[in-house]
Amino acid sequence: MTARAGGTVAAGASIPVFLYHAVMEDPPDWIAEFTVTPKQFAAHLDAVVGSGRTPVTVSALADHLAGRAPLPARPVVLTFDDGFADLPGPTAEALAGRGLSATAYLTTGAIAPGGRSLLPPAPMMTLDQAAGLEQYGMEVGSHTVTHAQLDTLAPRDLARELRDSRAVLEDALGHGIRHLAYPHGYNSGRVRRMAAAAGYETATAVRHALSSDRDERYRIARLIVRRGHTLADVEGWLAGEGARVAPYRDGAKTVAWRWYRRARAVVRGPVFAG
Repeated sequence: MTARAGGTVAAGASIPVFLYHAVMEDPPDWIAEFTVTPKQFAAHLDAVVGSGRTPVTVSALADHLAGRAPLPARPVVLTFDDGFADLPGPTAEALAGRGLSATAYLTTGAIAPGGRSLLPPAPMMTLDQAAGLEQYGMEVGSHTVTHAQLDTLAPRDLARELRDSRAVLEDALGHGIRHLAYPHGYNSGRVRRMAAAAGYETATAVRHALSSDRDERYRIARLIVRRGHTLADVEGWLAGEGARVAPYRDGAKTVAWRWYRRARAVVRGPVFAG
């Protein structure tokens, strides 16, 4: 990847946006596939530092996609979903110790007092720890209230997920919340339009692809980090290799899976996105 004069990201260059969940030794079974150990996580962060890439927040990527500000020549974005208990402690400390910025998307029903979500039991942070994330230099975004499959919800329920999660975080932090992450990446054209109408500036999906300076603001591609991924996988993504580059259209299997899940939701009601 080459940079333009002035040190800004080159047109068409790939941008790795990593998606982490929990960082712990002994996770619950349901999240184990998406958990890395502290030792693995430290190695990943050291690889980020060694890659020469510049860590930026989703806000910086959003400003670039909207044409408001340039990105550095070789950016990388680190994101964390849900709000597991490690996040405001050792995970945030590991990031801060290396001077790495990040964006955390919090599921408010799982962390707020008296909240309810579809997430199975797991050690979670609390809402009053969200301000501490910002003190560590992390940006906070919304991951909805219940972690439902958004593209299966009725418009009224979808609007509530988008609106209420944002309101809870804004009340806790005292400022606006600009960014959304779709639970498990599930979205559709309707979901994207409603996210924009709700006032979010961006929304991240999953797609397990590299993002780019041409990516869609309401479907930013991320690389989901699983426990089976090796350090070589991470280093490959940092080199802009090992995954396709967004934007691209949904494939037939993705569309068919969405329709199946919608039909199932009609019978069963809202389902955990995971």
